[in-house]
Amino acid sequence: MPKHPSDKTGKPGRRVTLADVAREVGASTITVSRALRRPEMVSEGLRQRIAAAVETLGYLPDPAAQALASRRSNVIGVLIPSVTNNVFSDVLAGLYDTVGGTAFNVQLGNTRYRAEVEEELIRIFLSQRPAGLIVAGIDQTPASRAMLAQAECPVVQIMELGEDPVDMLVGFSHRDAAQAATEHLLAQGYRAPAFLGARMDPRSERRHAGFRAALAAASPEGAAPARELTTTEPSSVRLGGVLFDRLRERFPETDAVFCNNDDLALGAQFAAQRAGLKVGPEVGICGFNDLEVMSAAHPTITSVRTFRRETGETAVRKVLARLAGEEAGPDVTDLQWKLIPRSSTDRG
Repeated sequence: MPKHPSDKTGKPGRRVTLADVAREVGASTITVSRALRRPEMVSEGLRQRIAAAVETLGYLPDPAAQALASRRSNVIGVLIPSVTNNVFSDVLAGLYDTVGGTAFNVQLGNTRYRAEVEEELIRIFLSQRPAGLIVAGIDQTPASRAMLAQAECPVVQIMELGEDPVDMLVGFSHRDAAQAATEHLLAQGYRAPAFLGARMDPRSERRHAGFRAALAAASPEGAAPARELTTTEPSSVRLGGVLFDRLRERFPETDAVFCNNDDLALGAQFAAQRAGLKVGPEVGICGFNDLEVMSAAHPTITSVRTFRRETGETAVRKVLARLAGEEAGPDVTDLQWKLIPRSSTDRG
């Protein structure tokens, strides 16, 4: 347990200060403060002495005082819609790996796909004077966007592309990726592809739009596709199977499905196999995000690969560069996507 100064009665005394640490190592408070904020600016020997003094004395930096002194804290706020979705877990992995070893820490907020929760979290985070803010998506409420635009720190929106970022943007086009995936199904000879979608957040809606655009372009009449089944329920493998069965009941002519994520695609494949269908030759299946399970399934499942870890890494690097007064690169960074064809869309 950290040691605390005590008065003669043995009761806890005053808080350990930066000056106490400075006296312990024989350095100025300015030097100790610099070492704690920017370790790379002092020698290795001094860093070790300061770290030992901090541990011995039980010194705890005061985030509020640090924020007042520097007009910002050492916290990078991150707002994502889910902490259990593998897609955002990968983003966080890249983000944490890049923050590690710097003087900054991550504070995570879960918006739960709710705009009003996101708005409140943005308000709370900005009141704490963050060093930077990373926010998933571009579909903030007018109030949220106004707060982000007035933030006195670097702001990076992620997982999307758009022409009018608040500050910086790192992502890819969901619509273009979905359109390419649907075009792949058509090129493989499937003539009655359908769309399966769950949750239907703004990113899923853009994938839906890409599916429709591909079918409209392939139709001489340009008619909107009729074979689609969506729900606002949270996505899951189980739900993918349920939706596939419902789709076949409603549209028995369906010979391929483009799913708005890999969970649904895996569930659809299980349902197709239970129905005795040959995945690939008789029914094509395509997912989105290319999670590891897509290449491990049997047969393997075609999917759109998205660069999620790279998204987290790039967003943090942009914040750190801006804080260091360095060039952060273009305001909009397109990490693109890649279609990975596999057995599930191979007609043999």
